This record gives sequence, structure tokens and C-alpha cells, in this order.
Amino acid sequence: MNGKKVVVIVLDSVGVGAMPDAAHYLDQGANTLLHAAESLPGFKMPVLQTMGLGNILELPGVPPASQTVGAFGRMAEASAAKDTTTGHWELMGLISKEPFKTFHDGFPPEIIDAFVEQSGYGILGNVAASGTAILDELGDEHLRTGKLIVYTSADSVFQIAAHEEKIPLEELYRVCRIARSILDPYRVARVISRPFVGSSGAFQRTYNRKDFSMAPFGPTLLDHLTQKSIPVVGVGKIGDIFADRGVPQCIHTEGNVDGMRHTLEAYKKMDSGLLFTNLVDFDMVWGHRRNPQAYAKGLMEADLAIGDLMRVMDDETTLFLTADHGCDPSFTSHTDHTREYVPILAAGAGVPRSLDLGTRSSFGDLAATIARIFGIEADLAGRPMF
Repeated sequence: MNGKKVVVIVLDSVGVGAMPDAAHYLDQGANTLLHAAESLPGFKMPVLQTMGLGNILELPGVPPASQTVGAFGRMAEASAAKDTTTGHWELMGLISKEPFKTFHDGFPPEIIDAFVEQSGYGILGNVAASGTAILDELGDEHLRTGKLIVYTSADSVFQIAAHEEKIPLEELYRVCRIARSILDPYRVARVISRPFVGSSGAFQRTYNRKDFSMAPFGPTLLDHLTQKSIPVVGVGKIGDIFADRGVPQCIHTEGNVDGMRHTLEAYKKMDSGLLFTNLVDFDMVWGHRRNPQAYAKGLMEADLAIGDLMRVMDDETTLFLTADHGCDPSFTSHTDHTREYVPILAAGAGVPRSLDLGTRSSFGDLAATIARIFGIEADLAGRPMF
């Protein structure tokens, strides 16, 4: 392996324009990055501009670079979905031909009854809802009764909200594991714990969230790396998304700033291997809550932090920046993810300068490229980009 290092940073939900089939998902006209940028006067991302971000799409404040420090393009999602789990799995070379099951009208009695019996708790809600709105609606009743708030969304998720002073975190995680075991046969992608704090009218979700995902249905690049004893470190919710498979070391984070801090610290300790980071605030805090200006400010903060990382990268390191789906903060018709292309920016060891990658046919091209860097031959979706 000769000390080779790869850093992948997923800017969670930073899509770069609607895919041709976006209307099927009610997402026509979506463009997360553009609409966030347009919302904030003075928007700029000078570091990603040098990488070619403005060459992928026309952005205010981010003009195209005549020469870029690496390669730039966009990737289409080959899987029939727009959720976190599917997006990350495809980034690591596993295309989902069958979408996860969704329950837009709430979960059926056979699921809820089994959960109530096995967990020992009654429930409130069982509807598709915004995570913040349902706390305003049911938070007081939860505190009064001790019942768990269960809800879903347009994604394949079973979300369980509980106040940290009413239900201790480990107890919340325990009932999430029960739900996970019940939901595997129904192909529900994730059970998500949603702990919150505060008082009536001022409830706030915390970063003690934990995702309990289905295990990938086939091998991913992460499995192949660990089988070859190549180190893999996950920062943020990476371990959760892959059910901890192929991610022997996981670092919990509390938002984007903390995520980039841990990424920089972990990189400085790396001798070789893959460092795989998810920056969740774009999606969880600003995208779903439809706050384009905060989204844009978060992009500018991330740009500065990525610049700090690039300044300490050595000659054996390759950096990739991408996303897993869109979540257009300007949309008012719904508050869910949006079906979009995602950016792919690469720089560092082995990356040709000013290489236009065009539109790739699968997120899996990232996995194929990383496999080539590490000299791994594996049956993964996608083809190497360079």
C-alpha cells in the first residue's frame, strides 16, 4: 500500500441539480447548491472553486476556474432512491436495484404492535412528519405519559423521539435495536433515535442521534479494504450507515465544525488507509428545515475547513469531495430529500489537474477509483474516473 491515504468527505445532501427522473420523485427544478448560494449575498467558496466547483454548474460567487488543482464533475445515482443509506452504499460500490420500503401513512399494526410488546412502551404519532414539528405537537404529551414518539418521512425511516431527561440515551438506543430487529424483514433502511431536550415550546434535538441501519446486502469497498487489512476510519454517521461493517473505527461528531475538526485530527494520525467523513448539518439542520441562508453559510465554513485540510495533506494523499443526494432548502412543497446529481471533486496524489470528468453514470465510480488507488480488484459498481 506504500502509505497511500484517501480522504472522502460527503457533504451530506449537497446536490447540484435535478436528475432527469426528478419529476418521478416530485423534485423537478431542485438544485440544492445553486439555490443555497443564491440566497446569500457575498456567497463564495474559494477553496472548492480551485477544485472546479464552479466548472460543474454556474454558481454566484464561484466562477469557473481556468485551471483546477484536480478533477471535477458530477455523478448520477444509478439506484432508484434518494436516501442517505442508498447514496452512501452506492458511493462505496453497491447499487440498490430495489428501493427500501416506505410507509407514508404510518406503520401498519403488525409492526407497531410488535414494537409496543417487545419494547414495553406505548407510542405517540405513527405518522409522516417533520422532526421538529412533531416535537412541538407531541413533546408535552410524551413528557406527561412517557410514551415514545414514532414517526417517518418520505424516506425509509422509523424514527423514535424521546426527551433525554425522560428516557435515558441507552434506553432509547435499546428500543431502537428492538425496532431494527422487527423491521429487517420489511426492508426499512434505518431506525433513527431522535433524542431531544428543552421544555414546552422550546424543544431541541441533540447530536446524540444514532442511526441503526440495515446491513448492506452485498460487499462494499469498505469490506474489501478491511479484508486486505487496509485501515478504515469513519467520521460522523458513517459507521451507522454501514451497520458498522467495514468500519472498524468510528468517531462520533456533533455537527459539521466538529466533524471537520475530527477529520483533521484523524488525518494527522493516519499512516495509510481510508478516512471517510459525513458532514450531517447540511441535511439535518439546514436542508430538511428549509433554511437556505444557513445552508450557504455552512458551505462557506466547510470550504475554509477543507482548505485547512488540504494545506497539511502529504504527497501520498488523495482527497474526494461528494454528496449522497440533494435536500433543496428552497423547496416548499415538501421537506424531504431531492433527487439530484452530486458533485465529485478530486485532488492530490494521482489526480490529473484540470480534468473534466463530465457526468458519471453511477456514484459507484468513486468506489472503483479508490479501489484502483489501493490496488484492489473487486466486483464493485462503477468504473475508475482516472
